[in-house]
Amino acid sequence: MKHRSIALLASAAIGASLALAGCGTTSSAASAAVKSPVGNVAVVALPVQVSPSWFFPVESSTAFSVYNSQMNSLMYVPLLHISKSDGIDYARSLASSVSSNSTGTVYTITLNKKWHWSNGTPVTSADVVWTANLMMAASSNSASLPWGYGGAGIGGLPTRWESVTASGPYQVVVTLNKPSNAQWFMHNGLAQIVPAPKAVWDIHKNVDNELKFILSVANDPASPYYNVVDGAFKFDPAGSRTNNEYWAFVPNRKYDGHKASIDKLVYVYESSSSSEFADLKLNKVGVGYLPFSLYNSRNALVNDKFSTVYPFGFNYLIPNFGANAPGQFGQIVSHQYVRQALEMGINQSGMITAFYHGHGTLGFSPIPAKPVTEFYDASLTNPAPYNPVAGKKLLEAHGWQMVGGVMTRGSQKLAFTLDYVSGVSAIANQVQLMKQDWAQEGIQVNLESQQFNTLIADTNQANASKWQMVWWGGGWTYEPDYYPTGGGLFAANSASNYGGYQSAQMNSLIQQTYEPGTPSQITARMDAYLSYAAKQFPVIWMPWTADFDETATYIHGVSATYNPITNTEFPNYWTVSQ
Repeated sequence: MKHRSIALLASAAIGASLALAGCGTTSSAASAAVKSPVGNVAVVALPVQVSPSWFFPVESSTAFSVYNSQMNSLMYVPLLHISKSDGIDYARSLASSVSSNSTGTVYTITLNKKWHWSNGTPVTSADVVWTANLMMAASSNSASLPWGYGGAGIGGLPTRWESVTASGPYQVVVTLNKPSNAQWFMHNGLAQIVPAPKAVWDIHKNVDNELKFILSVANDPASPYYNVVDGAFKFDPAGSRTNNEYWAFVPNRKYDGHKASIDKLVYVYESSSSSEFADLKLNKVGVGYLPFSLYNSRNALVNDKFSTVYPFGFNYLIPNFGANAPGQFGQIVSHQYVRQALEMGINQSGMITAFYHGHGTLGFSPIPAKPVTEFYDASLTNPAPYNPVAGKKLLEAHGWQMVGGVMTRGSQKLAFTLDYVSGVSAIANQVQLMKQDWAQEGIQVNLESQQFNTLIADTNQANASKWQMVWWGGGWTYEPDYYPTGGGLFAANSASNYGGYQSAQMNSLIQQTYEPGTPSQITARMDAYLSYAAKQFPVIWMPWTADFDETATYIHGVSATYNPITNTEFPNYWTVSQ
């Protein structure tokens, strides 16, 4: 998901890695409602068992996913639009320019006057300030607030943010409390702001009550509060059946950017990989994905175009470092060598070959080899290549002994439950392979599958007593942390540090990436962070794999307009052959 999106799986629809969530009816009702091709309509398959659950542009940490972000990105324009090359595209941003002072503590944002809400009123600084203050409140960790913002900790939010104020109707001033790397803050701080219309939503004049109200309608896109948008599409309540069937959008005819040429955009729920494949084959879905397990059947999709894309992110298992983790698991995995041994029991190359048909790259750091970005450090080497024999010896060297087939040291046993996402055979096959290989090291694993929404809701330190290790299938994509410093992931107490990893050295290295400096200094700091993260295993690295996308031959522009940095599709640029 994103976070923001985090929570993604490796075979995705809508250009986002296949993440699983939700439950409900099969896609037959949705398919029947929008038989394809049906005029100027694009029908998109959601990943298996995924249903959008949060439509407000400031996302809760428990609903912070690629798919929820995809939905609200249709309806709202970001303050800064991140380009395919990880730059800032001002032509598609609410801001026309951003300037900063020499220390990177004050940012003056000038808004482009062309942007209007769909009711005709202009998008102004009041909307930006109100939304930013809502984000700051929701990320304050106050126990009185009903939900936390998912991007908290990324871009220094809220601790580094001092104030966000208006300086006239089209200018906003953001002040930070310490010197900062301006590119980092613009990418990870300002780019998080996706304004909602203050005049529509600001009805309680109290942030606590406001957040409670937003929570009550966050998963109700038919609410009249979503009628006023500035994005390319509006939700279509009359054309939707949102009880895990289908969600429809129509063009916002007053959109001030590139207007959609399609008449309707429909996202359909899919109950299984086989049902999604059948919908592709029967031409009931025009934009979908090829399940990894059906790769050899791709030639049956005679009316589709097959393509692969790599979102900007990485895949990982999340160990629970918490003191309340069952079976003293937090104490056990707090040892770096235990995490290294776990890594040495994962046959990444074998997984890529057997389950992803060669479309993948080894994962051993927070920055993937694909897609190619300026942040990737090619000098890094894998600190724990697959070698269960060596992994067992590593444990034995630290005092662990095999007792009844399980590595044991005192009262501690290397035995735990891995909760993984249900519904995808490639995921199920991988966890079985890991279980077998870990057994060679004396690591005993119990496997339990769960729905995606359940996993992301429970995988946090508030629920630390419920789980030991989790894999939701795909990992993390870098949005809204487009400048990938890891602050939201591995810094102590950050919003997406779900396992509760703690390291003073990691905190220091991450903080250094936020500081201003010369280009060479900034690059060196990023490389130092990446090197430390690779060897520390704050998570257990998994292979990073391509998405297998399928697009009907009558729909054009899907792959060309996909942005791997934001992991977002832009259907307002799609066209349909009549």
